[in-house]
Amino acid sequence: MQDESKGAFAVIRFNFLTYAAGGVMAVVKGRVNALATISQFEAGQSAEDRQAGWRYFLEKTDLKPGMDPGQATSLRQMHLDLRESEA
Repeated sequence: MQDESKGAFAVIRFNFLTYAAGGVMAVVKGRVNALATISQFEAGQSAEDRQAGWRYFLEKTDLKPGMDPGQATSLRQMHLDLRESEA
């Protein structure tokens, strides 16, 4: 098992009410840093946004920490589509 302090984690935004994907918000090195990043996103989140169902979760990834969130979202979606097509 890879050391979680060195692994990359994607912070993903999603809506738990509608199951809508919000995309990758950040790719961070280390679980502790990723949890801190989620805390920062949640602290900056408006009450309306939270009430609308938007939340964040972590996902272990092979994406490069610090990469552009839009590019990370596209690559993650490609990986998910590929995995689904193989199932």
